[in-house]
Amino acid sequence: MFLRAFERLRRRSHPAAAPLLVGVAGLAAATMVHFVDPNEPGHYPTCPWLMVTGTFCPGCGTMRCVHALTELDLVGALQMNVLTVALLPFLAVGYVRWLYRSFRPSQRPARVLHPFWLWVLLVAIVGFWILRNLPFAAFLAPG
Repeated sequence: MFLRAFERLRRRSHPAAAPLLVGVAGLAAATMVHFVDPNEPGHYPTCPWLMVTGTFCPGCGTMRCVHALTELDLVGALQMNVLTVALLPFLAVGYVRWLYRSFRPSQRPARVLHPFWLWVLLVAIVGFWILRNLPFAAFLAPG
């Protein structure tokens, strides 16, 4: 039932509706993180991984990183989560390509990312996760 209604809605809507909604949600989240400071305790819940294990996950510090970026503090953002800062240009290019293709559809199918690069991303995330919890790489820990 739900799937049929969702499919009807998807067919009726403009192809750019999904990327535009994702963009609006991202801007709303960045605006909220800008005005509701994640550096002050009690505003956001603690990372469940950190709470259970006492170690940092790859995403720990991401909200504080985004807050620093909205304040135009690149050094502060890098201190919170260097992986997030490194991945933002790739996310931005992917989003712009998605938005562009939704307004100007091509007859050719979109190029699919080679699986090698997905494995590289997975290894980078897991490597970052392990490194930031080792004593000699404490500079990768948030804050």
